[in-house]
Amino acid sequence: MLVKLGGSVITDKARPLTPRRASIRALASALAGLREPVIAVHGGGSFGHYWSVRHDMHTRADEYDARGVATVKDSMARLGAIVTGALLRAGASPYPLAPSSIMRRTRADTAAIRDMARVAEAGWMPVTYGDALWAGGRRSFILSGDRIMSMVALAVRPRLCVFALNADGVYSDPSSREVVPEMRAGQGVSTGDAGMDVTGGMARKLAESARIARAGIDVFVVNGNRPGRITAAVAGKGHQGTLIRGRRVGGRAARSS
Repeated sequence: MLVKLGGSVITDKARPLTPRRASIRALASALAGLREPVIAVHGGGSFGHYWSVRHDMHTRADEYDARGVATVKDSMARLGAIVTGALLRAGASPYPLAPSSIMRRTRADTAAIRDMARVAEAGWMPVTYGDALWAGGRRSFILSGDRIMSMVALAVRPRLCVFALNADGVYSDPSSREVVPEMRAGQGVSTGDAGMDVTGGMARKLAESARIARAGIDVFVVNGNRPGRITAAVAGKGHQGTLIRGRRVGGRAARSS
């Protein structure tokens, strides 16, 4: 299973460089209790995104300020250590991986991603995150956690992808806060999102979720402040959130596992 811990859940996006430690502990406990291989990805929230905005860095490769790149990377390493520390204390066996280890400059390293899945199958929990990466020469770019989710999903084809956000699911209308319980890839919905986010906010999450679902993999969008909803959905005990159904071919999922 592949899980994204949203930056808006694990950090206070209104306060720079502020982790939400209680939320991180609760999510770590939920993930540690899952009885299947898990790969975890987390966002930058008020750590990486804060510095990305300050230094005007984006997902497009360009010659961004070298100090800005270094500062983003430092902040994400710090947040990553907080997340993996919480997982360790919760009883999991986290296996931190820098995102550069699964990339070849701006492209996914499929072989490395499949090795990451083998690490999960062997009993560890790989943990990686969005970050600033070198693109060649003096260029760099921001690799979002949402983009990592789709890259990993397409390479290893997990049975389920979970996006844990600071929202109850995908809203049909932000004014009514009505959650869409189930939808198809590409279905029109609200893409409104709040807070600092140079990686595209909810629009990016839905685009990457649709990419995953088109490959035949179910995607569950859930409120990360309610970790019990993640464990209930994984256990097949119903879902409170939005389930984006993977495209089926001939009545079956297109994925291999």
